[in-house]
Amino acid sequence: MATRRNVWELASDWADPILWYARGVAAMKAQGLAEPTSWRFYGAIHGIHPQLWALLGYLPQNEPQPSVALQTQFWQQCQHGSWYFLPWHRGYLLAFEAVVRAEVAKLGGPGDWALPYWNYFKAGQAALPPAFASKDWPDGTGNNPLFVPQRYGPQNDGNVVVPVALVNLNAMTDPDYTGVDNGGSAGFGGVDTGFAHSGDTHGGIETQPHDWVHGLVGGADPQSGLPGLMSNPDTAALDPIFWLHHANLDRLWEVWRRNPPTNVDPTEPRWLDGPASIGERDFTMPMPSGQTWTFTPGQMASLQALGYDYDDVSPAVPVPTPMARLLALGMRSAASAAFGGTVVKSGTNVEMIGASTGPVPIEGGEVTAALKLDQAGRKKVSRSLSAAAALTPATAKLQPDRVFLNLENVRGRSDATAFNVYVGVPSGADPAKHPELLAGGIALFGVSKASDAGNLHGGKGLNFVLEITDIVDRLHLQNALDVGALSLRIVPVRPVPKADQTSIGRISLFRQGH
Repeated sequence: MATRRNVWELASDWADPILWYARGVAAMKAQGLAEPTSWRFYGAIHGIHPQLWALLGYLPQNEPQPSVALQTQFWQQCQHGSWYFLPWHRGYLLAFEAVVRAEVAKLGGPGDWALPYWNYFKAGQAALPPAFASKDWPDGTGNNPLFVPQRYGPQNDGNVVVPVALVNLNAMTDPDYTGVDNGGSAGFGGVDTGFAHSGDTHGGIETQPHDWVHGLVGGADPQSGLPGLMSNPDTAALDPIFWLHHANLDRLWEVWRRNPPTNVDPTEPRWLDGPASIGERDFTMPMPSGQTWTFTPGQMASLQALGYDYDDVSPAVPVPTPMARLLALGMRSAASAAFGGTVVKSGTNVEMIGASTGPVPIEGGEVTAALKLDQAGRKKVSRSLSAAAALTPATAKLQPDRVFLNLENVRGRSDATAFNVYVGVPSGADPAKHPELLAGGIALFGVSKASDAGNLHGGKGLNFVLEITDIVDRLHLQNALDVGALSLRIVPVRPVPKADQTSIGRISLFRQGH
């Protein structure tokens, strides 16, 4: 069984797994676009924008193209804004790994080569791995295939790092794989969709850390404004670091499934059998044998059956139970800790309890907004929290309401835009000094395509869901929930130019309960 290992914990910067990866990537890059196992063909499976590829130097004029049949079968296939996000990318990684392994074997390398992963959450491992940051091979020769110039980093200055303060693993505490698309939790894995090459609502693990890492690594060219490869879904897989980022996300899926073991993947036939079962596209990959591999999400569930594992699947973050969360907020006596650690699934009733009065443009360094709250809905949340505080182990079968901030119809021209959202920061205060009021971060990976009126969704933009239950709990405890409006502070990682035309169609607040 192959084992995927942490790139930062190999023997050296150019340890054998990375050196062989570079050699395999070089062999794939040497092949023309028309070859189904070439580097750029595999990049186009994730997504392709011919004009952007040409501008970035990845699509020379008059280069032979694959047949229309091959393009239709394989290209533009990645699943985003969908409950297929995780299983599709797992299959994509497996196929890519098989292609690289075949090239490695041709070059005399190990037949069990496995793709490393980049765990940017570990202390001291947030920087781009050194082998990807150098233009040279380890012997000093240029043309290192792991290096690409179109990585600009968080501040567009070429310093590529994933700042730990901007990414989180909050999604790992969501007990529900499948979310809802009506304002409540988007789930750990996403909302129920058909084939969704560019879906509207990003699930929890896709929103954070997936989208953020793409935007933070890729950034944008400060001169031309063109996105870094990782910033745009139609160029992301052209960057060799893409595959290590997605290997880490694949690892986190396995961590979520094992910790706690009550976390389970969907059991509905629509998920298990994939979109082909409802008359839509297959998930299919070209393999080094020249054959085509077609797979379903259900076939992606067991790492053992797929023949690989990770060197570390220990819990990523503590998973709080509803009762433990209330205890931490002081809403139960210490004696109630004996309740134990059962993770309770969310309720399915979703109700809007507040919204902005209109669109919110995002421009410059900071934007303020306000949500007008519905009195009746606000009182339901308060009653739910008050009832939770009085629960006994015999009656604590349902968790209290969860509360979600929705950013709807987010549109823009730059996929590298990212911002943090704070709730209830006192007027005049520095949001950065109030981490307890941070609702979460949004990175607009895929926003340019979602904003195009000619795409499948008519330019409606993207939707993001941030859980703010803990913030609302605190407001409740401070008797500050009974207000007419909630204040928001939106703080971009980099100032947003007016030319990017970034806006949020509406900001809304929803309660989800029983």
